[in-house]
Amino acid sequence: MIRKAVIPAAGLGTRMLPITKSMPKEMLPIVDRPVIHYVVEEAVKAGIEDILIITGKGKRAIEDYFDRSFELEYYLKERGKLEALREVEEIGEMVDIYYVRQKKPLGLGDAILYAEKHVNGEPFAVLLGDDIIISKKPAIKQLIEVAERKNTPVIGVESVPRELVSRYGIIEGELIENDLYRIKRLVEKPSPKEAPSNIAIIGRYILIPEIFDILRETPPGRDGEIQLTDALQILLNKNEILAKRIEGERYDIGSKFGFVMANLKLSLRREELRNEVLKYLKSILKEISNE
Repeated sequence: MIRKAVIPAAGLGTRMLPITKSMPKEMLPIVDRPVIHYVVEEAVKAGIEDILIITGKGKRAIEDYFDRSFELEYYLKERGKLEALREVEEIGEMVDIYYVRQKKPLGLGDAILYAEKHVNGEPFAVLLGDDIIISKKPAIKQLIEVAERKNTPVIGVESVPRELVSRYGIIEGELIENDLYRIKRLVEKPSPKEAPSNIAIIGRYILIPEIFDILRETPPGRDGEIQLTDALQILLNKNEILAKRIEGERYDIGSKFGFVMANLKLSLRREELRNEVLKYLKSILKEISNE
């Protein structure tokens, strides 16, 4: 059983500068909750029992968010704001969360290495801290079910436009079931001409502890960082790895457009906001059409 999850949240967030100069990208607000709240919530709904968040310099706000705030709770209670009090208290009680700091920004592969002691020889889930996936069944749960049925690592994937493949790790795979591939090869951020497909790795994984020894021996790849995709390619020589096409809508909050789309989508899913947001969007469209 997959009981533990790792959320790498140590990246510098350069695509979202200048706001990420002083705020972790994982704490960017999507309506009234930070990005990482949705990621943790997904793990909890999938049955994860404890979470390790890998942070870095300037990420203290993440720890503060999931901690209890007794002064704020007292303030809300005294003023009878019980609904707000309930929401604040629930954040601190969602799940057992632990933290470790990545010393240098050396890439996703290096960040995953910091989880070795915590997972303690068990298979584990990885959820990137800047990807929100809206789905009926939690995205990581979709992978957990495959991993436990097939007893092998599983990677979440989706199709992307061919011109965008250079932003992702790309797989070459054989379709063995509906939306399930046996991976033959993985390539990190290939050019459109070099890409073996347009099936991209997204921020959800089920990994096995053997990945740690491989990561320690994996040389830096693109941008001088240790790439998890490169380590998975080495693991593939020893172990079958599957790729599951995720059912759901993914929003990359590391990009400005993804951030805007996620705020719009999740605003429309909130009953108390939907009508006002729709009214405002219609007024904007009318204004544009009259220009």
